[in-house]
Amino acid sequence: MSFIIYPAIDIRDGKCVRLVQGDYNQETIYNENPLAVAEEWEAQGGQWIHLVDLDGAKAGHPVNDKLIGEIAKSVKVPVQVGGGLRTEEDVDRLLSLGVSRVILGTAAIEDRAFVQKLLAKHGEKVAIGIDARDGLVATRGWLETSAVKAEDLAVQLAEHGAKTFIFTDISRDGMMGGPNVEAIVRLAQVSGQTVIASGGVSQTSDLQKLAAEQTNGVGGAIVGKALYTGSIQLKDALELVKQ
Repeated sequence: MSFIIYPAIDIRDGKCVRLVQGDYNQETIYNENPLAVAEEWEAQGGQWIHLVDLDGAKAGHPVNDKLIGEIAKSVKVPVQVGGGLRTEEDVDRLLSLGVSRVILGTAAIEDRAFVQKLLAKHGEKVAIGIDARDGLVATRGWLETSAVKAEDLAVQLAEHGAKTFIFTDISRDGMMGGPNVEAIVRLAQVSGQTVIASGGVSQTSDLQKLAAEQTNGVGGAIVGKALYTGSIQLKDALELVKQ
């Protein structure tokens, strides 16, 4: 297994933005053109592009799917997408637009039968996004917190064929304070599957720490704000992780 860095593009109102801890009132616009950003990350050597439809996460259905389709067709690297995917039709449509992997979050808690059906239908094209607040799964664009433990959810869905989990410790997201490595490794170990780290990656040493856990099931990291502020240079990070 090779460790993959996923440059993140969060889309809101058609623009590339970042929120702080998922707060829609704490938004920074980094670029007016998400397609240009995706092409730039690819040019710098990015192996995947991670897209989040923030409008979709809030609305409960994809909102920026036309733009996402354009990005998926314009770059040669695979694209994964999360945000508001709660029906089979929406998932099928995004995959038909050229998206390589969809991320189910809220649905994993609210409609387990739906998730199991999609895992059976699409296999590894479906990843499960587990966003945790104090160890409990948050849903609906992080606006609500469930009573379900992140680790319990991962174990249950792994039994139904989930191969990839994307884990976010919400308290770390956008805070540039480093990822919760311990929780990420623990989730990989209890589920027996690959976990992609999300939230808190702020410097290349964070990526080194995560990459060192490949044998424990940590398969990559999503990097957002640090790329936009320049505290991580994608080219340098890719070289470092290779070593």
